[in-house]
Amino acid sequence: MTQLATSEATTYPPAELDRRFYAFVVDRLVAWGLYAAAVYAAYRYLIEPGNLGGGIGLVVGSVLVVGLGFSLLLGLAGASPGKALLGLRVVAVETGAPIGVGRAVLRSLILGVAALPTFGIGVASLAWTAVMDRGEQRRGWHDLVTHAVVVDVRPAPEVDDVVEDRPRQVVNLTAMRLVPAAAAPAPAAPVPAAPTPRRAAPVDAPRPTAPPTAPYAQLGPPLVAAPRRSAPPTSPPTAPPTAPPAESAVPSWRVAFDTGEEFVVAGLALVGRRPEARSGESVSHLVPLRSSDMSLSKTHAQFQVTPAGALVVMDRGSTNGSVVIRQGVSKALTAGRPTTLLAGDSVCFGDRRMTVERA
Repeated sequence: MTQLATSEATTYPPAELDRRFYAFVVDRLVAWGLYAAAVYAAYRYLIEPGNLGGGIGLVVGSVLVVGLGFSLLLGLAGASPGKALLGLRVVAVETGAPIGVGRAVLRSLILGVAALPTFGIGVASLAWTAVMDRGEQRRGWHDLVTHAVVVDVRPAPEVDDVVEDRPRQVVNLTAMRLVPAAAAPAPAAPVPAAPTPRRAAPVDAPRPTAPPTAPYAQLGPPLVAAPRRSAPPTSPPTAPPTAPPAESAVPSWRVAFDTGEEFVVAGLALVGRRPEARSGESVSHLVPLRSSDMSLSKTHAQFQVTPAGALVVMDRGSTNGSVVIRQGVSKALTAGRPTTLLAGDSVCFGDRRMTVERA
């Protein structure tokens, strides 16, 4: 169990009450298991042989040692076995460091007195004080007395900011294969060369012994190759008309509040005690919510669906802030910065909760 640095611990979100309850149950099971082992050893090796005082002393000493061990872990490391298992730490509210052994012993005594002697009624009362805490840190009476706060130190989930995806051009490969290739031009008919007249040999003086030469035969008309008839152009096969690619439907989102109100998000929605739109702001949903502890601001937050189909939420500078809970991990929203929500997420606006689902 590592010790938290002061600058880091103060930035962690407060622990959810259900996780604190689970950590308390784990601590009680560990402690009761050690108590049971001490009682068994005392009875088997001391009380049964006849040493009653020694057996009682062993049991009482075991209870004190276990309680002191838990207090040392809580005061020096900020965690008990249950809190370490659930990813929680107990730190000083003013510094963010572990509360120290003295405060841890006092805190353990308060919880111990509230447990067994009161048959659990005291523990339930302490839990009720944490539920009714007017602040956002959910501190019970035992936390207020010891100036402590329980924080969630698990790694925050990856929450993506809004990213507008550009539409991608769809290429119909089937249509491209059906379109015929451009026909090659037909070869031009060869142009016959003009006949070249044969030049007669020069006539010399007549020779007595040579017979007279016969006149040349008249040449016929020049042979011209008949032009080849090009085959009639064949019409390219008509491709079936391709339907334009269907546009993907923008997903719709449904939100439900713990007050019972739910609706499909159709535009900008404002949440608060008495939400009001800014000048010139087009709002589709105004969601007024009641707040039992005044932790909800007048116009607390907003959410809407982007053109890409993502549901985004943004805190509008509320007093107590907004928290996104994804898979049991809490992350506080930064005011003025949109955050993308996923199906199954929950958002806490003060003491009110909204859940997100696909419509």
